[in-house]
Amino acid sequence: MSLNKMRHLNLLLIMLLTVSFLGACSNAAIGIANNARQSTYDRIMQSGKIRCGYLIWPPGCIKDPNTGKLSGIGIDAFELVAKKLGLSVEWVEEVSMGTMSEGLITGRYDLVPSPIWTNANRAKVIGFSRPLYYSPLYVYARRGDRRFKNHWELIDSSKVKIAIVDGGTVEVVAQDDFPHAQKLSMPQLSDNAQLLLNVGTGKADVTFAEPLVADRYMQNNPGMVENINTDKPIRIFANSWMFKRGEFEFKAMLDTVLDEVINSGAMDKIIAKYEKAPHQVLRVALPYQSTSGL
Repeated sequence: MSLNKMRHLNLLLIMLLTVSFLGACSNAAIGIANNARQSTYDRIMQSGKIRCGYLIWPPGCIKDPNTGKLSGIGIDAFELVAKKLGLSVEWVEEVSMGTMSEGLITGRYDLVPSPIWTNANRAKVIGFSRPLYYSPLYVYARRGDRRFKNHWELIDSSKVKIAIVDGGTVEVVAQDDFPHAQKLSMPQLSDNAQLLLNVGTGKADVTFAEPLVADRYMQNNPGMVENINTDKPIRIFANSWMFKRGEFEFKAMLDTVLDEVINSGAMDKIIAKYEKAPHQVLRVALPYQSTSGL
């Protein structure tokens, strides 16, 4: 074989190897891109498992200090939904109010099934399921202090002090409705019961709380504070599960099964296990009802 023919064959061989290599790289890149674009729904269907972070917030999520077992309205409802879907649950990590969104965005877990209040700030970065139930928020003052009963407008005064948690829902309500009132601020990780304590001890005049928290505080600290408008909440918030924004197939699946759980009466039975007094929690209205009622 001549030298020129050998060179020609070598060149063809190099070209074939180059094309094969580039094709393999292209396929690998496509595979990586497809994996990167894989939706939460697709990943869960492939693995058969939902990875969860959880926020301890009784009675939505309760952790047994001895066994570590989780329970509560949100947890029981989620485990029922997962069972109906034939999916297993992996409890990845305990989260806080400050970290729960980050873990969803970065993919450390797929869902936070502890019931979370929906609001505008969270909606910008996180997706929500349909509501499991609703929480009324009431105005609490020192026991016997009736200055603001049926006259919330009097709270909006520089002479009045509202107990709040930095960045919390109570602060949002205080700023929106009573911008002129003073604010007694607590760090973000403070227990909401501390707000009621500040009112009961005279450090603040009022605060806002849901009955699930306030009733437990008043039972343990009788004669300290009272709900000054039992028939009129200042806000009502939806309690929903949280997941990464844009996961529409995942949301559609969760909402469909939640509809089944709510409409069958199973959610009402779960709530009844943890509700200590009437109207601490407002049920989601059934499709043929016009309102859940107070």
